[in-house]
This record gives sequence, structure tokens and C-alpha cells, in this order.
Amino acid sequence: MPNVPQLIDNRGQPIPSAIIAQIRDNARTRGRMRGSINSGGGPQNFFPYDAGSWFSQETGDWYPVIRSPDTEINIYRDRIASRARDLRRNDSWASGAVSRILDSTIGASYRFVAKPDYRALGLHAKGFDAVWANEYRQALEALWRTYSEDLGHYNDVNRRLTVSQQFRLALGHKLVDGESLIVAQWRPDRLGRGAATYATAFEGVDPDRLSNPYMQTDTKILRGGVELDKDQVPVAYHIRRAHQNDWYNAVESMEWDRIEREDPDGWRRVYHDYDPERFGQNRGVSVFAPVINRLKMLAKLYGVKLQAETVASAFGMYVTSPFDTEMVRSALENEDDEERGWSWYQGMRSDFHSDRDININGVRVATLAPGEKIETVAPGGNAGDFSPFTHEMLRAVSVCLGMSAEEVHNDYSDSSWSSARAGIVQSEKTYNRRCDEFDINTATPVLATWLEEPFERGELPLPRNAPSYLEMRTAYARGRWLGVARGWVDPVAERQGVVLGLDAGLSTMEEECAKQGMDWEENLEQRAVEYQRMQDLGLPHPQWFGPEVSATEASEKPKTEQA
Repeated sequence: MPNVPQLIDNRGQPIPSAIIAQIRDNARTRGRMRGSINSGGGPQNFFPYDAGSWFSQETGDWYPVIRSPDTEINIYRDRIASRARDLRRNDSWASGAVSRILDSTIGASYRFVAKPDYRALGLHAKGFDAVWANEYRQALEALWRTYSEDLGHYNDVNRRLTVSQQFRLALGHKLVDGESLIVAQWRPDRLGRGAATYATAFEGVDPDRLSNPYMQTDTKILRGGVELDKDQVPVAYHIRRAHQNDWYNAVESMEWDRIEREDPDGWRRVYHDYDPERFGQNRGVSVFAPVINRLKMLAKLYGVKLQAETVASAFGMYVTSPFDTEMVRSALENEDDEERGWSWYQGMRSDFHSDRDININGVRVATLAPGEKIETVAPGGNAGDFSPFTHEMLRAVSVCLGMSAEEVHNDYSDSSWSSARAGIVQSEKTYNRRCDEFDINTATPVLATWLEEPFERGELPLPRNAPSYLEMRTAYARGRWLGVARGWVDPVAERQGVVLGLDAGLSTMEEECAKQGMDWEENLEQRAVEYQRMQDLGLPHPQWFGPEVSATEASEKPKTEQA
């Protein structure tokens, strides 16, 4: 009679039949309980949503804790920011993604175009109309250009950057660190001939310096260096006088300045910009937080792959012999001479190569012993699978950053015009949203703080009985910011689409010029100068200058006459 197989436990002992029977009975009971609610229900039926079940194999050991946003962020903020910053310093993908976002938003020059709300102002006094708005716009933009692009950089407390450069650096902090911090100062000591024109100056502050004094824990009114009132409104910011790890500023690094958000007269001092993900959040989180682990693992993968390629290339070529040990033994008449014969054979090969060191112009020519041949090892391993895998990893990074995958891995070889254009359209939504939020939280408030000074000096045209700046600063400081040009994928087709939209009344010159980083009025003025210059030189006018040809007709491709 054959032996009956037995089940054994983790100690190698047979499981008694009584225990096996009990396990079977329990399994039947659980199976009946899972059947339906009418039959009594089971543990799974206690949960109306599968996402709330703790019996699921996928989520049974997944118990995230519900916390307030400040409790989630503030304790771990420095660690997340330091890791994201390390990625930007040392990871080419992260550094390139940040640079591309900045180049697609702020760029090298961030221009302000004033658009005062003269209709709202007209409710308070007469004289506010489109004519006044145009005069006000020209004067304000001229004053702002002089201040923001000052060669002496008196707009910067540290006198290093223009306003556009300060904005670019602030947005970079917001992307990597999760937040940006700018503080306004009133510096009348810098006024003078050949010096500052305005006393208003701005200083960019590293967000690391924003913290609770003496690193105390968060309280009801103090969260990560942000002081709140009873309505949870930020009223002051506690900023270190030096970075916490500056050994040369050890004393200052343990001293904090309490800076009020606004002066009693409403003059804004602190501009703290971040993208809140929940209500009640007072500090920001890096955009790389969801993909930090992926990028770090991808960097390790590249390092391991490079090491493998280096090893493979080092051993990429070798010389093989046609004789192995058995063949040498069989060729010898006396098996006792096996060791001596093998040594003789290997010595013969060594002597052969040492005596034939032939060089031609410094290049050694390979000479082989009888029967030898050169073998090569092709490096690369599974190189065909490496690129698709890394692209898939970077695609997750691009989704997190709101960019197209091609913009992150910079490989357009598999993209068609339509797919590339579709990716750009989706990316532009995120770029525009980043710009709009930065304008609302940083750029326009910074300009509004400076604008109070020209108003006090009377440098801007105003009608009689105009409301004061403090009363209507939102209407006076209204405008839009022009960043970098959007660019074209297919210049001919896309420009023709723009012309069709203009002729159909679906777009305006202001809107289309803004997409390319231009001021539409400056564009028209320059065209008038060029038109007049062509007339002075007796040059023929381009087709698009002719009054009898519409813009749509001028954009059409020239027709060839049939023979």
C-alpha cells in the first residue's frame, strides 16, 4: 500500500488530521458568510466601499493617518526640501525640468503691461476713460521699466538682480522648495543722484530661514514660522537672520526677526507664495515630493547600468586557444607528463606573443599563435529595454510636473506633429496656471507696493478728485505680465490659424502678441516705423501692408499659374 502524503508545518512536523478538519470547517463557514447580506453577511460586507476595507489583500496593511496640513508638512518640510534640492543639484532630469519650466514661464524678462480698471475708478470720479487709461499705462510702464531694470540693481536689497531675475529665482524656490519668500524694505538712505530713484527695495529670502523661534514646536498661532491671528490670517513672519547651517553666522542663525505682513498704513512687507493643497495650509511642499523616490531610483539605475557597460567594455575582447586541457593530455604519450606538457604549451603561447610585438605608427598589430582567434563581447546587455523603461519612469515625472513626456526626456523621435502639439497644449495649461498664480501672489503685489511711491510723488497722470491709491490700489495696479514667447511647432500652419482667428473675431492682437511675449501696441508702432521707412527708401510694400488685401488672403500660399 503506498504511503499517504502528509502536510507538514513550519517545523517539519506532520499536521494532525483534527487540525486539518478544523481549518476546512472554518473555510466553509467564511465562504457561507461571504455569500449575501440575507445569509448573515461577512467581514467584507461591513464596508460599503472597498477602499475602506481592512480585509483586502491590497489595502489590508495600509493605514494612513488623518492629519491637518500643517502637521503633515511642517515636521518633514526641511527633509523633503533638502532631498528635492539635492535632486536639482545632481540629477539631470530634475534640473532640466526646473529649467524648462522657468524658461517657459518667467524667462529672462518678465514685462508688466498696465491695464487700469478705469470703469471701476469711474464710479468714484469723472475723467477715468480709455484715453486716460492709455496715458496712465504709458507713464506707469516707463517708470516700472526704469525701476525694475535699473543698472545699479537698486530694486534689490542685495543689489545683484533685476526684478525679472528676482521673480525667476522666486519661482524656482517655489518649484523646488515648495514656497518662495520676498521681503520689502524702505531704504531712503540709498536715494541720491546716480543712486536709487525709489526707496522701495525687495529682498529674496531662502524659505529655510522661515521657522519658529528657537525651533519650538507649532502652536495654535505659530505654524512653521507663520504667526496667525484668531481668524487664521497670517499677520507676521519669523525669519532667521542667517541660515541655520552657516557656521560663520552661528550667532545670527539663532536670532529671529518678527516681520509684520503689513504696516499699519497698509504697506505690504512680506510676500509668501506657495500652492496650497488643502484649506488651513501655511507652508508649501516641493512639486517633486510625489516622485522623489522614483527619480532617486532612476539615478541609481543609471549608475548601475553605466558600471555594467564599463565592465563589459573592459572585457570586450579576448583571445581563445583551440586546445583545452583534455586535448593537450590526449596529445601526450605519457599521462604523467600532463602538468609539464600543459605548462610547456602555455609557455609557448606566451613566448610567441612576446616575440611578435609589431607596431605601425604606434599602433600594435595583433599576431596570433597557430589555431588562436580573437573573440569579442558586445556590451550593452538589454539595451533595447533600457530606454523604454526609463521613458516610462520619466513619463510619471512629467505627469507630476504638468509637462509633456517629450519635454522631460527631450526625445521627440517617436512623436508626430499632432502628438507634440497636443502635449504642448496640455503643458501650456499648467504653465499659464503657474504664471497666473505667481502673478496674483507675488508679481502684482510687489509692483503694487512699489507703485505707492510714484503716487505719493505725483508722477502719474490722474484726473481731478481721483481716489487715493490706498482706496483703489487694486484698480490702479491692475495689469498683465508678459513672459517668454510660446513658440511654434509648425510656424506656417499655426500663424495661418492665428490670422484666421483674427479675421473671424475669435481673437485679438493683444492676446496673440501676449502669447509671443510682445506688446501689441509696441508691435503696431514698430510696423508704422517700418512702413514709413520703406516709403522713404522707395521700397515696394509687402503684401500684408496693402489695404486692399485681407489678412487671411495675405496669409495664403502663393498660387502657381498653370501653363
